[in-house]
Amino acid sequence: MSVTYDFTGQTAFVTGGSSGMGAVTVHAFAGAGANVAITDEDQVAKAVRATVEAFGSLDMAFNNAGIMLPAVDSADETAGAFDEIVTVNLRGVWASMKHELKQMREQGSGAIVNCSSLGGLVGGDGRATYHATKHGVIGQTKSVALRYGNHGVRVNAVCPGTIATPMVARMAEGGELDREAVAAGVPLGRLGRLGRPEEIAAAVLWLCSDAAS
Repeated sequence: MSVTYDFTGQTAFVTGGSSGMGAVTVHAFAGAGANVAITDEDQVAKAVRATVEAFGSLDMAFNNAGIMLPAVDSADETAGAFDEIVTVNLRGVWASMKHELKQMREQGSGAIVNCSSLGGLVGGDGRATYHATKHGVIGQTKSVALRYGNHGVRVNAVCPGTIATPMVARMAEGGELDREAVAAGVPLGRLGRLGRPEEIAAAVLWLCSDAAS
């Protein structure tokens, strides 16, 4: 069954929207008639202001920007690597929500979807800091959702497993990830494949729609 949405006249804001899940979600929003603004986490404050000035509102946001560094023993991880992951994955979501919420609080409406990860639900050998940040995104999401429900703003998170994105392709090429082994571990093993960005985009659009009210 094909599900369609009509976001005509509404504005969506996507961080990390130049590739992977973010890019596919941008196209999905645009295909449903939304005005879409794309940005990276370091541009978020100015970008939110510019988006509202251009389109008059901020109705939906997908905070998707994130990174994963090569696996490392926690005893050998550098402070620089730790700070890099935390800055993008956790502080980036915090900064994005901060400026999105200011506008949505004023409007009295809006929907935010944060991109956590399967790594926000379980541990991962060699990626303790990555998993810590993704657990943190879920904590941020739960806490902000409790406060902002009274402002008419819904806040949710998606937790993708391994998705066929350019980042995952680079990891596979570099020997950091065995695509066949990962695919074999998918509960729907009969599919024999990784998740697709379109599947995550579909979840994001549903969470931003009235169907998820």
